[in-house]
Amino acid sequence: MTAGSEDAATAVKRMQMRSWRRGTKEMDMILGPFGDSELVKMSAAEFAEYENLLNENDQDLYRWVSEKETEPPEFAPMLNKIRKFHGL
Repeated sequence: MTAGSEDAATAVKRMQMRSWRRGTKEMDMILGPFGDSELVKMSAAEFAEYENLLNENDQDLYRWVSEKETEPPEFAPMLNKIRKFHGL
């Protein structure tokens, strides 16, 4: 899943932590449950896409998830998975 010596279980735990420890409570509540449930099901490509998404700032992520702004095309598939997970 990741480069270097990090095994898959460690990578998932790291990404779960990053999903819950965002800059805003809103994104904690959106990404935390999603990460807990979905990270273990992701392909390596999806995992990398999600990791790239987490590098974006919370204000942008919230506007994209809530469809207040159009997301960059490279994030559309993952944001659609997040919306579907939350029934949005």
